[in-house]
Amino acid sequence: MFDKLLKHLQEKVELTDNDRKRIPMFFEHKKIRKRQFLIQEGDFCKNLTFVSEGIIKSYTLDDKGNEHISLFAWEGWWVSDFRSFICGEKSILSIDAIEDSEVLVISKPNYERLLEEIPVMERYFRILYQNSLVTKDRRLISSNTYSAEEKYKELVSMYPQIPQRIPQHLIASYLGVTPETISRIKKNI
Repeated sequence: MFDKLLKHLQEKVELTDNDRKRIPMFFEHKKIRKRQFLIQEGDFCKNLTFVSEGIIKSYTLDDKGNEHISLFAWEGWWVSDFRSFICGEKSILSIDAIEDSEVLVISKPNYERLLEEIPVMERYFRILYQNSLVTKDRRLISSNTYSAEEKYKELVSMYPQIPQRIPQHLIASYLGVTPETISRIKKNI
């Protein structure tokens, strides 16, 4: 279970043998069933979550109950309401599983201890947060300037597994288009 996390960490920073032995102690392994929540809007986000198996989605709900997906997280990705986790505010996001999943969660106290006791993890999370900002900037630009077809093509080009693993209506929600638009785009490609 921890092999994927350690491999992911090793891709970004160099871990010592001692680091590899100690890091799992800061995490708790959980199995999440399809549609099971990790957090709901209005809760306080107490954990950062690393996805070992499966797919998780992060989203908001509008007044009509429609989901607006902000993130898909699959194997090797982190997911959380970072604002709630860092600032201690109520979550504005709901996060649940698209498919049965296995995750590793780290609580805020363990996260702080991890950063103090294993200094290379400060560097790891800095790299992670920088990459996240770049990805969010790219998504914002895409959302504001690309056509629906361009958004879909970019998404599939970056993440080819998405059409096979994520239902079309969820992809449409993520891109801010209707499922019918996705159908039309797929027919044209």
